Amino acid sequence: MNFRIEHDSMGEIKVPQEAYWGAQTQRSYQNFKIGHEKMPIQLIHAFAILKKAAAITNCQLGRLDEVRKALIVQVCDEIISGELDAEFPLVIWQTGSGTQTNMNVNEVIANRGNRIHGEVILHPNDHVNMSQSSNDTFPTAMHIASAVMIHNHLFPALDTLIQSLNQLEQETNHIIKSGRTHLQDATPVTFGQEVSGWKASLIQGKSIILNSLEKVYEIALGGTAVGTGINTPENYSQVVAETLHQITDLPFVTSPNKFHALTSKDELVWTHGALKALAADMMKIANDVRWLASGPRCGLGEITIPSNEPGSSIMPGKVNPTQCEAVTMVAVQVMGNDVAVGIAASQGNFELNVFMPVFIYNMLQSIELLGDVIQSFNDKCVVGIKVNEERMHENLTKSLMLVTKLNPYIGYENAAKTAKLAYEQNLTLKEACVSLGLLTEEKFDEVMKPEDMI
Repeated sequence: MNFRIEHDSMGEIKVPQEAYWGAQTQRSYQNFKIGHEKMPIQLIHAFAILKKAAAITNCQLGRLDEVRKALIVQVCDEIISGELDAEFPLVIWQTGSGTQTNMNVNEVIANRGNRIHGEVILHPNDHVNMSQSSNDTFPTAMHIASAVMIHNHLFPALDTLIQSLNQLEQETNHIIKSGRTHLQDATPVTFGQEVSGWKASLIQGKSIILNSLEKVYEIALGGTAVGTGINTPENYSQVVAETLHQITDLPFVTSPNKFHALTSKDELVWTHGALKALAADMMKIANDVRWLASGPRCGLGEITIPSNEPGSSIMPGKVNPTQCEAVTMVAVQVMGNDVAVGIAASQGNFELNVFMPVFIYNMLQSIELLGDVIQSFNDKCVVGIKVNEERMHENLTKSLMLVTKLNPYIGYENAAKTAKLAYEQNLTLKEACVSLGLLTEEKFDEVMKPEDMI
């Protein structure tokens, strides 16, 4: 491999000839050979959005000339589009402020811009990092990346699944089945009503996430090193936030207290808690689906789901609820991530939180996994759900909890006696009720109508 010599305040260092990154990136690359978890590319793209906004603002406020601004904006657009993804090799396990990733972005923008221009006119610190510090850019990039991914990746998948459940609900509102609580038989519901509960959980989950983003839109940019805003021009914080709003079409505003914005991560903790709530709902829905599809002959068997792949290496013909299992595993991962996020947020000292890389790694992983698995669950499972009406009716008619309908006519205790006798002697509820002399056959038939119980 061919190298060139780059330098920083610590001296000279060899950098791969074709790489756009510089000395500080190379030092981090060499000093942190820890794991394989790279800084999420979504965070890098968010950094590029931030650097673009900063350059436009610095130019607008008279700190940066038009030529340099245009070069920075051009390279930022290349990064945002994904053209330069290979230029960001650093791992999560680096400095807790993310300084080296901020400098990675600064160096790539400067060196790429200089190559485009044909001469060296951009400096990574003096121009690309103008009016900024890693301490305010990294938390700002965290907020941008999280908000953008939720809107562009998670919500579209969630909306798709909600629509699929809505359609399933409408198609099955007339199908009466046994309800279940505590994994035991309960009074009847329609399958459409059951599905409506799933749908409402997801609608509520989206609403909770959306509400949590209100504070995520408040950004630290402008606080620079410790929150005082040193080396920023007047009105920089307000103007750069408005510029970010224009670039992203998301309502970013400057944080009213930059000392809070640099040290506390409570806004994203709240949002991740909302993601955990969605994961919990997805766990419940996936479990319901695989219980209802259990069998095909020795389980509930009330629905069938698509057969996507063989389920066993030894049992021919076996098919498993693999999409449901993927959902539940993602839910477990998100719940684990929530622990890491909470602990990382608790570790701010004085004017800075120094657990930001591990925080945002878990945050963005949760958003990405939830968006991916919800879309997969919709496409490979939910849209293919078929109802076994015959099995649902059979289970319904065998349910002893239909006896609840008799409470107003024979009383709770007599109804309990009826259910107990039916269970012990393998009788129908009608046979048990009549044998106890509680109702005539005619009156039982008049009263016992499951369709009136929903």
